[in-house]
Amino acid sequence: MSLEENRENAAELDALLANCANEPIRTPGAIQPHGVLLALDEVSWTVQQVSINTQALLARTPESLLGQSVEAALGEEQAAIIRQVAMSHDLNEANPLPMVCNGRAVDGILHRHDGVLMLEIEDSVQMPTSRLLGLERGLSRTLRRLQAASSLQMLYDISVNEIQALTGYDRVLIYRFEAQDHGQVIAEASSAAMDSYNGLFFPASDIPAQARELYRINWLRIIPDATYVPVPLLPPVRPDTGQPLDMSFSVLRSVSPIHCQYMQNMGVLSSMSISLLKDDRLWGLISCGNRQPLRVPHELRMACQTIGQVLSMQINALEEQEIARQRQDKEALLGALAQKMQQARVDVLEALIADPDQLMLLTEATGVAVLVEDRLHLFGKCPNEAQVRELQQWVREQDCGVVESSSLSTRFPAAREYQAVASGLLAFTLPKPVDNAVLWFRVEVRETVNWSGNPVKTVGNQRLQPRSSFDVWKQEVDGKARPWAAGELFAATDLRRSALESDLGLQVIREREAVRARDDLVAVVSHDLRSPMTIIVMQCGMMQRLISAETSPGSKRITAAIDTMQRATTRMTNLLDDLLDTSKIEAGRYSISPKLLEVSQIFEEAYSLLAPLALSKFIRITFTAEPDLKIMADPERLFQVLSNLVGNAIKFTPVGGKIETIARTAGDFVLFLVTDNGGGISPEQLPHVFERYWRIREGNPGGTGLGLYISMGIIKAHGGELWARSEPGQGSEFSFTVPLAGHSTPG
Repeated sequence: MSLEENRENAAELDALLANCANEPIRTPGAIQPHGVLLALDEVSWTVQQVSINTQALLARTPESLLGQSVEAALGEEQAAIIRQVAMSHDLNEANPLPMVCNGRAVDGILHRHDGVLMLEIEDSVQMPTSRLLGLERGLSRTLRRLQAASSLQMLYDISVNEIQALTGYDRVLIYRFEAQDHGQVIAEASSAAMDSYNGLFFPASDIPAQARELYRINWLRIIPDATYVPVPLLPPVRPDTGQPLDMSFSVLRSVSPIHCQYMQNMGVLSSMSISLLKDDRLWGLISCGNRQPLRVPHELRMACQTIGQVLSMQINALEEQEIARQRQDKEALLGALAQKMQQARVDVLEALIADPDQLMLLTEATGVAVLVEDRLHLFGKCPNEAQVRELQQWVREQDCGVVESSSLSTRFPAAREYQAVASGLLAFTLPKPVDNAVLWFRVEVRETVNWSGNPVKTVGNQRLQPRSSFDVWKQEVDGKARPWAAGELFAATDLRRSALESDLGLQVIREREAVRARDDLVAVVSHDLRSPMTIIVMQCGMMQRLISAETSPGSKRITAAIDTMQRATTRMTNLLDDLLDTSKIEAGRYSISPKLLEVSQIFEEAYSLLAPLALSKFIRITFTAEPDLKIMADPERLFQVLSNLVGNAIKFTPVGGKIETIARTAGDFVLFLVTDNGGGISPEQLPHVFERYWRIREGNPGGTGLGLYISMGIIKAHGGELWARSEPGQGSEFSFTVPLAGHSTPG
């Protein structure tokens, strides 16, 4: 290669290195050279793109394949197989396809993505029959051992040792991603000649976010030789869209040159990565490395992928078992604290301060603060009062139930002032208008973290370089506390739930007590006012008799005043009765005494009382019932409902109008209808007529607005329903039901 070519290649590599985190790794436009790629259009079944190295495997130039049918490119027999497999629901089940190209046995791998069917062809790496049998036995043994592992570390160690034994890689390690996306090697099996990375941390920049996403969606990635020269695609972009081919799921996809250089800096020339997932999230990787180039047969790759999938499931299972154990360890203490809050009579969080040691033990905290309205209680090692109040306001602003951090100053910079006592925070607030919160603290734990090389990428010539040093680099870390375990997060969440339940229960008790006090007050007022009301009525009657014989103008004014006093007293008595009934309905203590009643008899009594009021407005009023109709109802309460409904109809029916009251059977009930031809009720008012204090002010200035509300309560107490229909200008119809005689009714 000429000096000029070297310079051009170096310049191209520099350009790629400059933006490694944003490199288009899904669309590199090239593959690794140990195979061939054909992009197929499934509508026309023609070749749309090919890698330019087709001559070696297919004995065809790439130009001669473009636009050709699959049959012309691969032969009738193999094209038929590809068409048939392409119809499968899951292409992975059919891979690899045994094929013969140019007289050589090859493996075909099909996958479909972004509207393109991709066929990748690799030289078949044949495994002897004895080794295949050994692989089957080894895989079976490995899976049994994984399923029998009793701890996570045992699980990790089994995995790396078994995969190294199966594949022969010089190094196999498990790399777990941490919260900040950096990773730590938690298990390793290596040959004596390899450097050990076990326990070391690797910075997040070693595996950028877009690379982590590709690991998440692909179980396995293999690089047989890190010194390879990428093989471009022809044409460089898709003919149908003009866009680069998306190779996210390609086995042969060319990787970042930075990663290849990274591998060589680590002393390996071949690698295989197996993804470990938890809840569809990338949990970690099984990373295999070899000092020399290494081709891994497809069967062996699939065995390793199976191990990774089983390992993922076992990690999930053992982690869930550990979380369940931690939760179980907290249950007794959570129960004791919940009981204390249930017994609280002032504020549920106030009950927690009686035993702060228990509260700190619950989360293994070194300090705790309990804020109840304006009262702040501090126990153990805590920031000062002003700092805690400021921190509590920040916690409340997070609006996420429970807040946790093991490096508080990174989220709340003001915490750096007191990170020695509160580098760790676990807290919750209650959704109340006043300040209520529990904040647990953990002291700072200074530690030394062993990194594989400097975690900050070296910068030279204003561009990022692949890391060249993997020597142990020690970093002193401050401002961090021991992380909160899953069981401790559960404890805080569960205590908050118990606090909310207890607080709600306390509010219910307070409301019940308030309702009871109100009802008692209404009853006392009603009782105490009835006596003076009765005396006023009696005195008015006596005064009327004394002046009845007089005809002077003065005596007439006195008589009119006495009539006014009697009407006001009667209205006051009715209002007291309504208030007493209302309080009973709201408290759920409204009772009735049902009896067997003749509907016709009730109608006769109602007519005798209400007809004079109707005749005064020349309103025709009728009561009609089916013969021998009997109901189970409280006579006084039912008469109260009829009087209210018919009385309202008389009020709002114009002079000369008509009011009909009808009773008829309706299943197990008797249906009563009170119909008038008055002005009706407007549509916006109709939904509210049964609410407390509703009244049509015009034409009813003296109404209390409780009559229909109480009527609804009376009918519901009978087990019936009350409803209304109305049309402005046409009149209204109020209907209600009560049980037929012989049918159940609430007693």
